[in-house]
Amino acid sequence: MSNPMQNPGRRTVRHSPMEHPAHQYPQETAALQEIARSCGLVEAIKWGKPCFLHADRNIVLIQRFNDYIALLFFQGALLQDPEQLLMRVGQQQAPRQLRFRTLKEITLRMATIRAYILQAIALEESGARVAPRPVSEVAVPQELQTRLDAEPALRQAFARLTPGRQKGYLYHISSAKQSKTRTSRVDACIPRILAGRGLNE
Repeated sequence: MSNPMQNPGRRTVRHSPMEHPAHQYPQETAALQEIARSCGLVEAIKWGKPCFLHADRNIVLIQRFNDYIALLFFQGALLQDPEQLLMRVGQQQAPRQLRFRTLKEITLRMATIRAYILQAIALEESGARVAPRPVSEVAVPQELQTRLDAEPALRQAFARLTPGRQKGYLYHISSAKQSKTRTSRVDACIPRILAGRGLNE
């Protein structure tokens, strides 16, 4: 596998700026859906995307991006990956992606995909989890730190957030490559932080 580097009355689904809705990669999406179903997983729509569950627990999610389609494993860091096919997702600890550009790639890797899914199901049944990274170990982007230092109310509101919410903001802001973009993300996040809400709440 190569690694690339409305209906009226229905609520509009929000997608990541990097992610494409259902019309992107239709054949590839259908192929991954069929493989996941063949492993006994139950399909649901979560975050506007096809998500596959075992015993009501998330196992894999189909994601569509400009350059590739991915099968995301929620506890992918725990999977045995002898061919090193799994890709880390930003700075997140647990999720890993299998990435594809074409239907042919998916077809050639069908047995491997099934093996990874079955392994993920077994891990879920065992109760294994990736230990969360302490928020104290996550670097605070300078653009956010500057605002926290200058605005006591913002600093106090950020400190009151749960560690998970704090990390969500830190990862989101720091993932931007340019300082200008990080600053814009800080500006957009401040109202949510002051309201005590998480990034996607």
